[in-house]
Amino acid sequence: MAFDYEEYYRENRQALGEPAPEFVKFCENYEQKGSKVLDVGCGQGRDALFIARLGHHVTAIDLSPSGIADLQKDAEAEGLPILARVVDIRTYTSRKRFDVIVIDRTLHMLARNERLATLGNLLGLSKRGTHVLVADERSNLPAFREKFRTSRSNWTTKLDRRGFLFVQRD
Repeated sequence: MAFDYEEYYRENRQALGEPAPEFVKFCENYEQKGSKVLDVGCGQGRDALFIARLGHHVTAIDLSPSGIADLQKDAEAEGLPILARVVDIRTYTSRKRFDVIVIDRTLHMLARNERLATLGNLLGLSKRGTHVLVADERSNLPAFREKFRTSRSNWTTKLDRRGFLFVQRD
């Protein structure tokens, strides 16, 4: 990964601002309460905190110890159910299956082959009905669409515009 997020997070509290309106709209309209949500590449928790405030149980993973420390501090201060871990998203595994997987501007930091392998690995953490919410560079979306299309599971596109690809497993 070319950009040093560890240093950036150490020097900038709440560095990445508020959740994208597309994520906010999805979460506010998502009717299943108390869901298991995976936030991949969570940084300081911009999405994880917002989602947990809506009553969901969030597992948040990122490679940056400073980002995870900031997230844990904020989650504890608010009493939010967030399990935050320093993990390499390329090798993350879990026995949990998630209702929602959020991948917010993270995959573009990986080399193309790692990007697709990581996405494929994350799809293995889904179950019937899981929503996968991807925000990334527009140039990466065709390969992501193809990954969903050729997956062993069937995926229905819910949103596909301006760098956002939201799908649901049938």
